[in-house]
Amino acid sequence: MGSSEVEHCGGFRFLEHMSDVYFEATGSSIEEVFEWAAKAMFETMTDTSKVKPLREVIIEDEGIDLMNALYRWLEDLLIEYSANNMVFSKFKVEYVRQVSNDRVVFKGRAWGEEFNPEVHEPRVEVKAVTYSLMEIGKKNNCWYARVVLDI
Repeated sequence: MGSSEVEHCGGFRFLEHMSDVYFEATGSSIEEVFEWAAKAMFETMTDTSKVKPLREVIIEDEGIDLMNALYRWLEDLLIEYSANNMVFSKFKVEYVRQVSNDRVVFKGRAWGEEFNPEVHEPRVEVKAVTYSLMEIGKKNNCWYARVVLDI
């Protein structure tokens, strides 16, 4: 898939993959892409429209580049799911900043609640975020990221 296939800016869509979940998130800023990527990941796991934004979690972390920062953002949210049984439906990334050649810092917030199978439709469990086919770029004024989730 070439970057010329980015059609609209703001949201996510699932792409075809043989065995795992593959999605593309788009946005007018890299922060918005991080937000939509998180939404896509949790939409893979449950119907996020049924997840109430009752509890806020703040994620501050860093990566060695944009791809590593996106990986860490999603992985940190996955750790919240695994450790605290939390699912999220609302995301706000305050900043993603390159502070040196090998350091990209970010801060984001996620709102959700404890997973309850009687309320939240269990879909597939995401085991890990991967670098397989990962891509981040900008086409015209639209940022995009493509990510494969191991299920």
